[in-house]
Amino acid sequence: MARLRTRLRELPGERPLLALALSILAVELVGASGALFTAQGLGEWYDSLVRPALAPPSWVFGPVWTALFALIGAGLWLVWRRAPAEPRTVRVAGVVFAVHFAFNLGWSAAFFGMQAIGLGLAVIVVLWGLIVATMWAFARVDRRAALLLVPYLVWVSFAAYLNYRFWVLN
Repeated sequence: MARLRTRLRELPGERPLLALALSILAVELVGASGALFTAQGLGEWYDSLVRPALAPPSWVFGPVWTALFALIGAGLWLVWRRAPAEPRTVRVAGVVFAVHFAFNLGWSAAFFGMQAIGLGLAVIVVLWGLIVATMWAFARVDRRAALLLVPYLVWVSFAAYLNYRFWVLN
């Protein structure tokens, strides 16, 4: 196990494009797992809700999240590659990132999986704060990594507004 950790730490420096691809792929795969919850809520339940005026069509979410997860993965890679030089700062950024990502998946579980709009709203408010915290932690390692999360923060801000409107309307 120690050898694997050593190899993973060396990968960003030895093969940066491979490490970038692995980082993006990992974020895409973990992020896509939220779609399992989304699929549970789509259909009869979601279609029965009164939709906010600004709610985009359902087909928009897949491409948007794919692009956002790619940006998040690239940001994570920028942080990860600094691990040999700044292990403690990178470790903190990694922990904040992991907690934030759990809440990202938790929103899908709450809103779609449990069909609990109010709980989804509570989760997304916490998620928003955790994205800001992740951006702060990333910026301490590499400012570009934090900037790559700006579109994500904007989208989650919009999603929080939509979640709030769904809660009010339903």
